Amino acid sequence: MNIKSKTIPRKGVYILPNLLTIASLFTGFLGLTWAARGEFESCAVAIFVSALFDGLDGKVARLTGASSDFGIQLDSLADLVAFGVTPAFMVYFWKLEIFGRLGLLACFLFAACGALRLARFNVQTKVISKKFFIGLPIPAAGCTLASLVLFAPYLPDSLPEKALPVAALVLAYALSFLMVSTVRYASFKDLGLVKAHPFSAMVTAILLFVLVASQPKLLGFLILLGYLASGLIYTLFVLSRRSARMLRGSSQDIS
Repeated sequence: MNIKSKTIPRKGVYILPNLLTIASLFTGFLGLTWAARGEFESCAVAIFVSALFDGLDGKVARLTGASSDFGIQLDSLADLVAFGVTPAFMVYFWKLEIFGRLGLLACFLFAACGALRLARFNVQTKVISKKFFIGLPIPAAGCTLASLVLFAPYLPDSLPEKALPVAALVLAYALSFLMVSTVRYASFKDLGLVKAHPFSAMVTAILLFVLVASQPKLLGFLILLGYLASGLIYTLFVLSRRSARMLRGSSQDIS
């Protein structure tokens, strides 16, 4: 009895991660209602709050040993609403409605690619490395569109009237492509560097927090753009050079 009580979590422990997932779903649903009323900044903030709950449910499930197939599927369904449907709905009524069918298809493609990304992740989660995501994670894609809404007031008034809608359209298509691509993105689940240098990691985390907290709307968008670029740079330059070296080494061994 004692051994079972130590190794098997109680039923209440299993409920906690799922409650956080439902909270993420609820916040995404609230974002939908705010986008429908034209409160786009409130919708963008709701997407970020959903991302917070989405990050917490996974951490709590791993810490308590309460991971389950049910929780994985529930998390994917909540992510599709919070980071697929809600951002697509928001950006369509914010800037893309003026493009007609082109804008509508961009938003549908974003939601559809998000669904494909989640399905692929669920299938490959047990056979791929946890250090990297294959394709842009849907929470990052949804938060990037949300951050664009919050970043828009910082743009100069001298910009052409259609500059921001065109940028939003291009970004929606680009994010859709990146979600279903094979570009590698850091998952930040490998804590080896943090364990090796705990003090430096703590100082870096504090500096990043202070920096983002000073101008969250401005720096949030720039940081997410940097994350998008990091995957492209790593895949196109680092991995390609590494594979080229391996090919050279194998050809030399054969000769």
